[in-house]
This record gives sequence, C-alpha cells and structure tokens, in this order.
Amino acid sequence: MDFDKARRNMIESQIRTWEVLDDRILNALDRVPRHEFVPEESKEWAYIDYQVPLGIGEHMLSPLVEARLLQELRLNPEDKVLEVGTGTGYVTALLAELAKEVWSVEVTPGFKVEAEQRLAARGYDNVRVEVGDGSRGWERQAPYDAILVTGAMPYLPEEIREQLTHGGRLVCILDNDPPVQEAYRITRLGEDAFSEEALFELEGIPHLRGVEKKKEFVF
Repeated sequence: MDFDKARRNMIESQIRTWEVLDDRILNALDRVPRHEFVPEESKEWAYIDYQVPLGIGEHMLSPLVEARLLQELRLNPEDKVLEVGTGTGYVTALLAELAKEVWSVEVTPGFKVEAEQRLAARGYDNVRVEVGDGSRGWERQAPYDAILVTGAMPYLPEEIREQLTHGGRLVCILDNDPPVQEAYRITRLGEDAFSEEALFELEGIPHLRGVEKKKEFVF
C-alpha cells in the first residue's frame, strides 16, 4: 500500500472538505505518518474516515475529527498543551508539531508505553506522557495555554477549565442530546470568566474513562 499517497488523499479529499484549512494543521498531518501510530493489523485503515479499534473498548478518533479538533484549539507555536487521553500517540505527535510543550495523560499504562516508543522513534523531545486519570485535568503541570480532551464526556468537570491560562482554550466533546454529541471550545477570559462556544455535532465518539455520568452539564 502506498501510504504517502493515501495520506495526501486523506488531506485533500477528506480533511480539507470538512473546513480544515489551516496550513499549519495540514502540513503537520502531512509530516506525521498516521499508519505508524495504528496497530499493525489496522494499517490499511489509517487514512480512511474510520475509528480504528485499539482493544479494551478503546478507539482512535477518525482523522477528520482529529484534524477539526486541532484546528478549533487555535494553537500557537509557543503554547504549553495538555492532552487528556494519549491513545496511540498520534494526536500527541500532531500537538508536538504545533506547540512548544505537550503534556499527555493516559489512564492505560500499556498505551502510555507504546505511545512513548512511537514518539521517541519520531524524535519528539517536547512531549511528556504520564499515566493517570486526566478526566479532571493534570494539575501538577498547570496552567496550560490549551487543553484537548480526546474522548467524549457527559459533562465537563470544573477542575479542568481552572487549569487554563488567561486566554487559554479547551476543546472537548460533550454528550448533548444522546446519541448526538457536540464539540465545544471554552476560552478563559479572566480569573472567573469563561466563554463557551458550540462548534459542531458528532455521533459515536467513545467516552473518556473516569468521568461519572451526570444529568446536567457543568461548564
């Protein structure tokens, strides 16, 4: 399989058509070989609109969703970023291409080890991966200029947004009216001031482990 051709086709035929037009994002997608971050048996699915299964009920987000979430994060080259949910390390690698410093938290120790190996093989020295429950953020390295939560949540724990710098952005996916889910961007405007923006609807995004269900969302 010609993975380089498949990656270019993904960018031009899928990513661009879903309003991902930021050249920094598109260039990062071109530089990072996604097939090197999926399980060996799933490499032929690396560049299609598909959630690749990882075992134990976990999946990678589709390339379209990954790219759109990254664009909505509005990253700057000097940003310090928190990623909640490392998975295979693919989105982590994209964040490392786009930001100065990346902290990624993964609840599954085996995923953490494998992601570190993949990231090290690609030479990323601005990423740290830690094991833990990041569903309420990762306070020990806070504050962050940007936070990306890679799994869906029934509500947003209060603690996460408090770990943003002033002007910091958090992008997450919340259950809206199940099965409908919605991506949101929360921006910290001041000490106790936040803005919330609904971005786009989704369905079927796997849930982040560690967040208990509540009937009402908390922003």
